[in-house]
Amino acid sequence: MSRLARIPLFTAWRQTRRAGYTRQALRGDILAGLTVGIIAIPLAMALAIAVGAPPQHGLYTVLVAAPLIALSGGSRFNVSGPTAAFVVILLPIVQQHGLSGLLLCSMLAGLILIALGLLRAGRLIQFVPYPVTLGFTAGIGIVIAGLQLKDALGLSVASSATHFPEQMYDLALALPTAHAGDALVAAATLGVLIAWPRLVPKVPGHLAALAVGTLLGLLLEFGGLSVATLGERFSYTVDGVVHAGIPPYLPGFALPWQLPDAAPLSLALIRELLAPAMAIAMLGAIESLLCAVVADGMSGSKHDSNGELIGQGLGNLIAPLFGGITATAAIARTAASVRAGAFSPLAAVIHAGVVLAAMLLLAPLFSYLPMAALAALLLMVAWNMAEAPHVLHTLRIAPRSDVLVLLTCLVLTVAFDMVLAVGAGLLLAAGLFIRQMSALTDTAPLPRHFHQALHDLPEQVAAYAIRGPLFFGAAEKALNTLCRFTPGLKVVIVDLSAVPLLDMTALAALDTVLREFRRHGVGLVLSGTSSRVRLQLRRAGIHLHSQQLAYVQNLDQARGKAMRWLEEKSDSTVASESV
Repeated sequence: MSRLARIPLFTAWRQTRRAGYTRQALRGDILAGLTVGIIAIPLAMALAIAVGAPPQHGLYTVLVAAPLIALSGGSRFNVSGPTAAFVVILLPIVQQHGLSGLLLCSMLAGLILIALGLLRAGRLIQFVPYPVTLGFTAGIGIVIAGLQLKDALGLSVASSATHFPEQMYDLALALPTAHAGDALVAAATLGVLIAWPRLVPKVPGHLAALAVGTLLGLLLEFGGLSVATLGERFSYTVDGVVHAGIPPYLPGFALPWQLPDAAPLSLALIRELLAPAMAIAMLGAIESLLCAVVADGMSGSKHDSNGELIGQGLGNLIAPLFGGITATAAIARTAASVRAGAFSPLAAVIHAGVVLAAMLLLAPLFSYLPMAALAALLLMVAWNMAEAPHVLHTLRIAPRSDVLVLLTCLVLTVAFDMVLAVGAGLLLAAGLFIRQMSALTDTAPLPRHFHQALHDLPEQVAAYAIRGPLFFGAAEKALNTLCRFTPGLKVVIVDLSAVPLLDMTALAALDTVLREFRRHGVGLVLSGTSSRVRLQLRRAGIHLHSQQLAYVQNLDQARGKAMRWLEEKSDSTVASESV
């Protein structure tokens, strides 16, 4: 029972109970849920379409994953559902494995997220460098914007290209097939989305923009100018009868590998999906925890990172069983919820209820939504996601190493995929960090005036100081300096008071230095070693030895030890000569 109690589950709800739930909090949750639900309806459908799935699967994601994650997760304010960040990962999965492959991959990602939460890996996400996150996020925004040009312009493209440059090339070739009606609807919708926050800043403009786009589309159709709609592109079948648009009923339970046209469940299929599932889990963890940090900053709360990972994992494990695609916390929807007065996870639950009511009551009307209007909605999402002004500002003020990491992640995300971009970005950032840390570690001779204990040391004693961590990037360079012997040298004092840690490379290099000192008859006195460093040395088999190795606390003791060794060496030399 004690182990179960330590599992970080339902932590956000427990925090809400401790904070005290009032009527005012309930009103705030209802208002926030209604506001975010209105925003989520078109976005969920548009994002499902963007990844190659029918629009209802985006709504199913909100219906199942959003309340489950909110109630079981670790953030009081996170609002989860389909997000634009996943488009670049999920679209290739649907192209290769179909919708069933996407649902199975989401379940695998859910299991990985649960494992990360149980292993208390929530804080590890903090070690992803900011230039990596900013770079691949901006790259994702560029890719999403490019993918929306097809529907925004009404292009006829018959292409199976999976990489963004080839897709853009195919779109460029298809420009002569553009439809004026679709382009006008996209431009009008985008114009409303841009102007609305300036005119009515307190009310989200998504529905207003879609209403304008839909009315314009109907007028253009009446005038003889065709406009592609959701009802023309998607349909569903009931009792053998085909209906346009999305089904106005709740999703049913179904195992992904039992869906029509699904590949049989096998180890080979799981192996193929494991790499993208890891990418989904990693991106989902980063985005959800970043969203929780943003919500904490806006509300003054504090989230449980491991609890949030478990909640996200449960949502992605269970939602695909009801047709839901990959879900994660959405920063824009979460921020809107907090600004609307949300107090608890109940706001996310109510937002799912709004989506449910819209699907049951308004599904026939969704058939009239122009595809160009939904594309314009995602173009706005892509612009906000790319954060172009912020990226340009960062490029101007950031150190060159961070600029290199940011541009590498951005270019690789656009040219190849996000998995390669993040992997290369992390490796590059780690390599540059190691190089910078190596530059901070140095070994320098201590001048005689540095400390009173060094004033009148004989020439047979040399004193050095090593500053900085001794790890694999710096140990060899720092310790090799000690092996530059001068004639007559008998004792070397090394001040390690500014060395916080040693790794195995440093221990091996130090062992090599000691063997070289023994061969030349030189003793080594290590001064100022911390208890942690001494313990590491002893565990590595580097033990104290008369006239060869000693540990002392400061330079005064080091001087005394060096002088005694010189006397002992002198006495032994005299004794050998007399014999």
